[in-house]
Amino acid sequence: MRKKKIKSLVLFGNGINCEHETAYANKLAGFEADIVHVDEMMKHPKSIHRYAFINFPGGFLDGDDLGSAKAQAVKWKYQSIEGSGGRFLDELIKFISHGKIIIGICNGFQLLVKTGLLPGIGGEHEKQTTTLTANDSGRFEDRWVTLRVNQGSHCIFTKDMDKIYLPVRHGEGKCVVDTTDNRARMIDGGHIVMQYADEAGAVTEAYPDNPNGSIDSVAGLCDETGRIFGLMPHPEAFVHYTQHPRWTREALGVEGDGLKLFNNAYKYILENETGGF
Repeated sequence: MRKKKIKSLVLFGNGINCEHETAYANKLAGFEADIVHVDEMMKHPKSIHRYAFINFPGGFLDGDDLGSAKAQAVKWKYQSIEGSGGRFLDELIKFISHGKIIIGICNGFQLLVKTGLLPGIGGEHEKQTTTLTANDSGRFEDRWVTLRVNQGSHCIFTKDMDKIYLPVRHGEGKCVVDTTDNRARMIDGGHIVMQYADEAGAVTEAYPDNPNGSIDSVAGLCDETGRIFGLMPHPEAFVHYTQHPRWTREALGVEGDGLKLFNNAYKYILENETGGF
């Protein structure tokens, strides 16, 4: 039976470099993915409402000037859209208010955090309370990690998931929170979706299982709706068993762990009829 085509948006340009892998993961899950340049999207911001799902892929947006994804976040928060007087961040908030979904991967996660869309404590999507900063190791980390999915999270992307295995590749992945109060609210509010774990699946802050030194071993966060999700690992880089580093030595299912996130996104939109298709 053919899947119903649901339109998704995948950004590229200005340093984003994982758009084709991300679009392919969308396609495997059933989406009809359009790859659109970030500058083109800024020229026509209301065009995002044609879609049900927005993907902010990994890369080095704007060359990571001012820090990872900071330059673009500043534009989205403070720059008025030509001809409308509003901000692009306003359109994203409206997009979410319509029941639609957003994922930010690695650099895309950094972007969502620095706009304030994540973790969105108390439903506040404009105030930055969290950042992703330089790894404790002082170097770029390129390795595979085990992730424990927080069963107390309401993230729609990780439904029926427990432990998964994905690659990371970043220099600024350490999650820190501005105040102890916000850290507690982030934990108590179910914003922590994924945590770095050892091979047995036990959450750990020890390097290299936790590759960057994130507080509370944070690898991924969601907002209160569970429909905005960001993570440092790359799910689009493990959608087929041959992408696993030990695929010739271990018995694996055909689908990679990362594809589960995109499958859940597709199922959520289809079941909730959030439009965009």
